[in-house]
Amino acid sequence: MGMNSVNTNVGALVALQNLNATNSELMQVQGRINTGKKVASAKDNGAIWAIAQNQRAASGALNAVKDSLQRTQSTIDVAISAGESVSDILLQMKEKALAAADTTLDTTSRSALNEDFKSLRDQLAKSVANAEFNGANMIKTAGATMMALANADGTSKITVAAINLGLGGGTVGVASTSTIGTVTTATAMIATVNTSIAAVSTALSKFGTGSKSVGAHLNFIGKLQDTIDAGVGNLVDADLAKESARLQSLQTKQQLGIQALSIANSSSSTLLGLFR
Repeated sequence: MGMNSVNTNVGALVALQNLNATNSELMQVQGRINTGKKVASAKDNGAIWAIAQNQRAASGALNAVKDSLQRTQSTIDVAISAGESVSDILLQMKEKALAAADTTLDTTSRSALNEDFKSLRDQLAKSVANAEFNGANMIKTAGATMMALANADGTSKITVAAINLGLGGGTVGVASTSTIGTVTTATAMIATVNTSIAAVSTALSKFGTGSKSVGAHLNFIGKLQDTIDAGVGNLVDADLAKESARLQSLQTKQQLGIQALSIANSSSSTLLGLFR
């Protein structure tokens, strides 16, 4: 049988310990409901918090990767648009050169064709010069080779090489001074333009492949980031349905603990009856 004492109320001490434990659990559950997280800080679960924080860093870094890929894809797409314009202009230049190669043309007609040719030539140069996105031009002389980030560490990159589509740049054999003012120059220009059309088509094919590759990787990075974010959620997010049920249970337990402490505290007063 336990000792009856007014100095030490063992029952009250036990009841208080249980009530404090219940209050601590209740605060934890309320914190999870308020934040929506079962691991909101390192003190909740240091190991899980560290893992989640590392994964958050990886997910955040992937935003920079996505920005780099989107910027690269836009630059390539601008180059493709300009390259298609170059190809269309070359087709028109071939038509003019072929017409000028006709030996039966009079001087006036040949001169008009030559002026049209020179206008197209200058238009081609302007198309190349204006094919710029975010300060990068992939088809001018000494154009920008794009190197997009491919992973969160920056150790892998997707490279799409620049190709010079400017006048006399190798891909386009038409020079900035080319004309079709004579039958001879017009006849020679037909072969030059034909070669240029084929070379520009090859260049556009490479740009197209590069853009498709960047787009596919951008799609992968988006899915990877979503998967990482979902994984972080699995680690730290609270099950609110479960926490709600626990809250109800703990609130009931708290009320019972308060009543138990009250009963234990009143037990000492019963000793007074022994002295009456």
